[in-house]
Amino acid sequence: MGKKVKKESEPPSKDVFDPLPIESKKAATVVLMLNSPEEEVLVKACEAIHKFAEKGDENRSSLLGLGAVEPLSRLISHEDKLVRRNAFMALGVMAANSDVKRLLKKLDAIPSIIRKLSPEEDVVVHEFATLCLASLSVDFSCKVQISDQEGLEPLIQLLSSPDPDVKKNSVETICNLVQDLPSRVAVRELNGIPPLLELLRSEFPVIQQLSLRTLVIVTTDTDTRATFREEQGFDRLLEFLCNKEFSDLHVEALQVLSNCLEDRDSLQLIHETGGLQRLLQFITTPTLLDIQTNAVKAISRVAQSSENRKLLHEQDIERSLVELLSLEGDSLRTATCQAVAAMSLHLASKDAFRDLDGIRAVVQLLGSEGGEVREAAAQALSSLTSSNQLNSYAVYEAEGDEGLVQQLHDVIPGAVAHAAAVLTNMAEQEVLRCSILSHGAMAALLEPLQSADTHTLVRATQALAALACDAEGRTWIKYLNAGGLVRRNACWAISVCANDEPTAVEMCKLGALDLLQEINSSANRRNKFSEIALQRLLDSNLSLKYSLTNTLAPTDITVDGFYDPGQARSGQRVLTLEDLSKQPVNQRRPVITINAKPLDTGCLFPFSFTLSSCSKGKSKGRKEDEKLRDEDESKPQQEVATVTEKPWMLPYDAAFHALVTEATKTILPLHVESEQYSALARLVSEVMGGAVEVDRQHDFLWELHLSELRYELQSNIIPIGQIRKGTYYHRALLYKVLADRIGVSCSLVRGEYNRVWNEVLLSVGMPHYPGCQPQPRAHLVDLIHQPGRLLRANTPQAKQYQTI
Repeated sequence: MGKKVKKESEPPSKDVFDPLPIESKKAATVVLMLNSPEEEVLVKACEAIHKFAEKGDENRSSLLGLGAVEPLSRLISHEDKLVRRNAFMALGVMAANSDVKRLLKKLDAIPSIIRKLSPEEDVVVHEFATLCLASLSVDFSCKVQISDQEGLEPLIQLLSSPDPDVKKNSVETICNLVQDLPSRVAVRELNGIPPLLELLRSEFPVIQQLSLRTLVIVTTDTDTRATFREEQGFDRLLEFLCNKEFSDLHVEALQVLSNCLEDRDSLQLIHETGGLQRLLQFITTPTLLDIQTNAVKAISRVAQSSENRKLLHEQDIERSLVELLSLEGDSLRTATCQAVAAMSLHLASKDAFRDLDGIRAVVQLLGSEGGEVREAAAQALSSLTSSNQLNSYAVYEAEGDEGLVQQLHDVIPGAVAHAAAVLTNMAEQEVLRCSILSHGAMAALLEPLQSADTHTLVRATQALAALACDAEGRTWIKYLNAGGLVRRNACWAISVCANDEPTAVEMCKLGALDLLQEINSSANRRNKFSEIALQRLLDSNLSLKYSLTNTLAPTDITVDGFYDPGQARSGQRVLTLEDLSKQPVNQRRPVITINAKPLDTGCLFPFSFTLSSCSKGKSKGRKEDEKLRDEDESKPQQEVATVTEKPWMLPYDAAFHALVTEATKTILPLHVESEQYSALARLVSEVMGGAVEVDRQHDFLWELHLSELRYELQSNIIPIGQIRKGTYYHRALLYKVLADRIGVSCSLVRGEYNRVWNEVLLSVGMPHYPGCQPQPRAHLVDLIHQPGRLLRANTPQAKQYQTI
């Protein structure tokens, strides 16, 4: 047998390096290891970076400076599971640093992070991937990218993860994403409401809070609220609210409830499940201020519909709100006043608040240091006193009128607007109006009348008009004689009030027009405010404007109630129609009136007011209001005011009404502008006695005709429709008022010697040049010599018509 040969062992390969344990205390060295091809090195390097980054933001900044972010953003997609996990752990912690977030956004790391949210990934990867997204989703552009990369769906799925950290990070990210409307809708469409509701049962308060905050935002969407109901969201929410262990989170829960209560279906559901009673318990039971505040806000939401207000009234909500008014805390007081304002739209609630002395409690809040409280208190009083004289009187008895006048100087526009609204409501009663005026309301209104806030300006104007309905209320016109800023404010007040025609007339009666004319005639006292005030005063009373300026522009549209008292001489006061109607028949120039409104529709002449004294005391006014309350409730409250004198009625002019109808039928169908002007002229001439030759004018006995009419009517006031023989100024006036009725543009101009004419604009007969738009020129309308002839202004024929 052969000898057995012993086999020798093979020497080690030259390419194999024995394992070398590496320890480093230098972060830079570990960062360099992130580029190693060896998985074991990568795992240890990522682990070391994770631990180092957890120690603070300074370490994270240091790692960023050493270039750790870029290799980590690659390693989260490594094929080795352990490398991916540790890389995510490191990157998740580092993403809390703002500079790291910016770099991750620049590196477009979000798509890679979202891909690792799949169910097959390790739960640790889920935890730190969602941690990254929670940090990144604070940035708007990152929110958009997460949504574009369809990251919301896997995040919603992870809300059901068994790991609480994954739940917390996922719901935090979703909470950030739903700040934008598209994501709110997407949460509902991706069935995100059920898992969010399930998180309310979490044992971790931070998860519950984030879930509630998300629900607060998404339930602002109507369709989401419907889904919330369908998923038994109210049951889950009420279960949460009934648990006293969660009392520190009840504020957010009440905010969700408040959102949902905007829907009638939601309110009905919560009422059926006993949720409304629970909500009322939060109001009446002493608890945290924020909880009570949000409960009251929820009540305000509920009270936005009439059916809900009736339901709340049946629950005696007014008593609870009045009790809250006495508690400390500006936020609670503000919310309570807003709830009072909402509930006061219900008539029975208005009475309930008064009977519970709630009005006095609200009045006391007008003196609060907090501006929001003052504004809300005035808002509540505005709602309480709207169309309710008894409540207005209750404000007066609580001495609220003085506080409201003071609030007109408030720096908060809303507080000023609501205060002015209350004063407007109160001014309907004479006793209250006089009391308001005694506190300097008219001077106080001058400032808000210049407000840049439209709502404030409107309310201040309404208050001024309401308070200026008697002589004492209009004493503020005296400020026109003051100097500087006061005079400018008074002028501005007049310009605002002049938009209301009855008020404009009354201001003229009290001398505002005379004062403004005097001011504007002075180079030292005249200013742009006085000029505007005078112009607006005249624009609101065209009868006065025509008498004083002898001109009505095409934009000055006459209406029923217009009259021509004749040209006013310098220093002469123009009387109102009511004053003129009281004069005996005389030989002066008749006053021509316009009124095509039938008597059955009422032509109550608006230029008269019943002035009465302010001598009544509080007790007498109180008795009168109590008497009003006992009257038939079916009568509108506007009817309770006592009319002491029947206003003067302007006679209906049936003949003029017929002329308007005739002009509408015959003139409007004409399509050529010049034909309309001429046809209307012929109609006016025919009504007023026909054409009159220049040399035969002395035979046209129009003066005798007017005298006969005056004695027939036993009045100096003659309706224009009854005139059958008219000269220049009768015809021109009729032409103007008819033109205004049918929408034909023309002006009315009064010259000398009873000459009055109409001017119209025409482009007929003008030369046309290529590329040039012809400019219209003024023409006079012949109404008496050759009716229908149009005379170009400033020509010999036109001048002859104006002077012959």
